[in-house]
Amino acid sequence: MQIRDVRTIPLEYPLPHPVFDANYRLASKPALLVEVETDDGLIGLGEAAHFGGPLRSTQVVIEGELRDHLVGEDPRDIQRLWEQMHQRAYKHARGGLLIAAMSGIDIALWDLRGKMTGMPLWRLLGGYRRRVPAYATGGFYAEGKGLEELCEEMRVYCRHGFRAVKTKVGRNSDIEGSPLRAMAHRGVCEVSLAEDLARVRAVREAIGSEVRLMIDANGAWDVPTAVKMGRALEPLDIYWFEEPVCPDDLAGSARVAEKVTIPVAGYETCSYGRVAFRDYIAARAIHFVQPDVAWAGGLTEALKIAHLAQAWNLPVAPHIHGSAVAVAAGVHLLGAIPNASMAEMVFPAHPLMEELVREPLVVDRTGHVELSDRPGLGIELDPRVVAKYRVDR
Repeated sequence: MQIRDVRTIPLEYPLPHPVFDANYRLASKPALLVEVETDDGLIGLGEAAHFGGPLRSTQVVIEGELRDHLVGEDPRDIQRLWEQMHQRAYKHARGGLLIAAMSGIDIALWDLRGKMTGMPLWRLLGGYRRRVPAYATGGFYAEGKGLEELCEEMRVYCRHGFRAVKTKVGRNSDIEGSPLRAMAHRGVCEVSLAEDLARVRAVREAIGSEVRLMIDANGAWDVPTAVKMGRALEPLDIYWFEEPVCPDDLAGSARVAEKVTIPVAGYETCSYGRVAFRDYIAARAIHFVQPDVAWAGGLTEALKIAHLAQAWNLPVAPHIHGSAVAVAAGVHLLGAIPNASMAEMVFPAHPLMEELVREPLVVDRTGHVELSDRPGLGIELDPRVVAKYRVDR
């Protein structure tokens, strides 16, 4: 058996209205899917994480560099192919676009293996649980969105069945060194630190004390601000404090983790796989480990990160942000490991999550996702939806 082709499918759904996190304006939902086809016509499906730049950037890495190293190889040799891709790029790339591209290919190779063996990935990778708890990520900033709209959004998630929700914080350019100061959309939907505190307090009051509440600063704060805000939020029983500081500031994250009683979660934006997470874990800079399967090296690397976290008795709560393909990969990882926390479901929902695949994973009224016994990722693309949102024609 040999790999015959590696190809990409770039998709993009324009949002009706842009939303904002601490640093960025999000006007659309892009996704870069990856297909690996064997010489007998079997196709594995994956997704490469994409944030910020043009989809074409990651496409070029996959189709202009990595494909040539893979065609003719045995798709069953997943670990060897991972090392081959990684080592061939040693001189010019190890993280960023390269590891995102590798992630999409790796997920597709695992999907292929599941289809070859007739096994679902959650079982093939370890087989620990079929039902995975999930949480809703929302609370993005938007024009015309006040406290009441934010609170109603969170109440809707709870009515749907979620028992944990996460809201955004950190869109404050009045902090010295704020990354927002360099952005073209500075001044749009900005809030003060006091207003951010009011947002979180309002959400806690709206959802009650029985629902878990997390906050995500997207790495926007410096250490003094993160400590100040973390301590101010401690009475609200925050379940975790995600990316309080820039992901490059390992020592800063460790200081926040030491000085604030809220557990620190991170860092999906560390795109150097297990090596980066090894350092964060060893420095006691995080309490929840958050690799993104489509960004940190695929399922091969994410599984190693999860095992590393287990050795330190730390839970894994992967960052999941993309199409239904990335969602499936992240949830299958959680189904395979004993130290799983919760699966992330990002809102507002969009067609690349809800319509792209037949029988997508859904959250039930108890806030859980039920994994099936269908082989591989257990999903199949809907060609009509692919054609509608494909952007390389």
